[in-house]
Amino acid sequence: MAASIKHLCTQCCDGGVSKKAVTWCKECEVFFCGDCEKLHRKSKRVKGHNLISVQDYQKLPTLIKEMSSMCRDHNKRFELYCSVHSCPCCVKCKTDKHQKCSDMKPLSEILKKVKSSASVQLFENDLKDVKEDLFEAIRLLKTKILTNNFQKTKAVEKVRNMRKSINDYLNGLEQTLLNDLEINYSKLKSNMNIFIQQMEKRASQLDQMQRDFNNLINNSTELQTYVGLREIEEKTSEAAKYIADLESRNIFNEEILKVNISSEIESILQHVKSFGDIIVTTTSSKLRVKTGRKHQAQYLVPSSCEIEDIKPFFIERLTIPEDVTTLNIWACVVLHDGKLVMFDYNKARILLFSNNGIFVREVVSFTETLLDACLVGNNTVAVALGSANQTALVDIENNTIIRTVNLSHQCDAVGSDGEAMVVSGIEKSSVVNLKDMSFIILEGVGAYHIALSNGHIYGTINNENKIYCYKITGEPLWVFKHEEIQSPQGITLDQHGFVYIASRGNNSIVVVSPDGKTCKTILSEADGIKSPYAIDINKEIGMMLVSIEIRNIYNSALIYKI
Repeated sequence: MAASIKHLCTQCCDGGVSKKAVTWCKECEVFFCGDCEKLHRKSKRVKGHNLISVQDYQKLPTLIKEMSSMCRDHNKRFELYCSVHSCPCCVKCKTDKHQKCSDMKPLSEILKKVKSSASVQLFENDLKDVKEDLFEAIRLLKTKILTNNFQKTKAVEKVRNMRKSINDYLNGLEQTLLNDLEINYSKLKSNMNIFIQQMEKRASQLDQMQRDFNNLINNSTELQTYVGLREIEEKTSEAAKYIADLESRNIFNEEILKVNISSEIESILQHVKSFGDIIVTTTSSKLRVKTGRKHQAQYLVPSSCEIEDIKPFFIERLTIPEDVTTLNIWACVVLHDGKLVMFDYNKARILLFSNNGIFVREVVSFTETLLDACLVGNNTVAVALGSANQTALVDIENNTIIRTVNLSHQCDAVGSDGEAMVVSGIEKSSVVNLKDMSFIILEGVGAYHIALSNGHIYGTINNENKIYCYKITGEPLWVFKHEEIQSPQGITLDQHGFVYIASRGNNSIVVVSPDGKTCKTILSEADGIKSPYAIDINKEIGMMLVSIEIRNIYNSALIYKI
């Protein structure tokens, strides 16, 4: 490890003595022990030199530590800058390699204001933007895999429905088509996974650069900063070009799996040679590339979404095991990998289901009343425990309660954005910082169900048929009431800021606009929605989960793609 490297005083070593170094001079590029450091500071010749501790030196990026102000070819100090080749030069370089370069400037002039120049901010912004572009592209491709999987499922269903209307003669043709479907889907998935791996690797590199950026600016010489910025610019530009190249090759275009059933099957069974065809059609990408400044990475921006565009696509119904007869789902959560978590009020327990709605296992159970839950991390959920005045944090993967947060009021509802958690009672709420578990109380901010997104708190008051929106500081923003919303229960938001309401009183799911001015019913009793209670959306994968009533108890849930 870098922290374990022992650096020795350069001057002492030159004199044949080994003494541990405590500082590093950025200008002289040498290590000093405590005694040599004092002498160095007293010298008028090096007045103004910046010294940093060995510990801070160790934190510098490898690129900076390997940099030198001396020319490797001629062992002379860099004194000039060639604008033609964009590189520092020594006086020897000018005669050897840069004889025809007319635009040579003193290096000191170039480096004088390098850290305070506007380019520093631009490079930092480029680094941040391109990294975000990569993560957004990765999210898009992961969503495409899930969508193609849904399309494959629908195609299989269509194939098998047709299969029921014909005789066993078509068994071989059916299997051929399903194999073809699987091959095409596997190719789509394999291709996208390759690009995801490539982009994750680049994103990791840029993330490391971003973490090292402040050290580069604060703890390096102007030359080191310049070269470091050049390296960042090169890496950022490479990543930007890589994204632009993928866009130009239509990698982000939608590839839709569908099946065409042969019309000959219905009429001349003995002459049919094919069960159908698997067709992969391509539509334009839902992301657009927005041009930035010259040489800056282009970045992907999700297309705008209107309330009329919201049309959920039914995927699956939760499969309840025969031995789970008393399930009463008062809360539900979609994990980042698409797995589903159900919170059973009757037995105060947490149950895990696969992304296809198949029961996996019981996670944990409580002695307290379980009223609500939300996602706070990749595999961590928060559970509101009612009159116990507690909210528990549960690790789903490891089946453990990792923390219990004690509050001064009843915990009826809970919502989180991953950084903060809002726990609500009827008359007051607490905003909990998930990093240090400190909290503030918001008097007069209460709800039966609650959600937190982008610094705003959203809540439902079912006996008033109202939806409330507050700033996270408790300041009211808007109140919405509409005849399409009756006895509202669960509440959640999608990636565009639309608010989804489980309208229990009229068997529907209603979407409210982000400004709280309009609404639209997107699912009704005709879609199988009966007395909906809990609702959750995973914004990253676009999956929605709704608990519904069967036989006067909330013991099933419907899965949708939005």
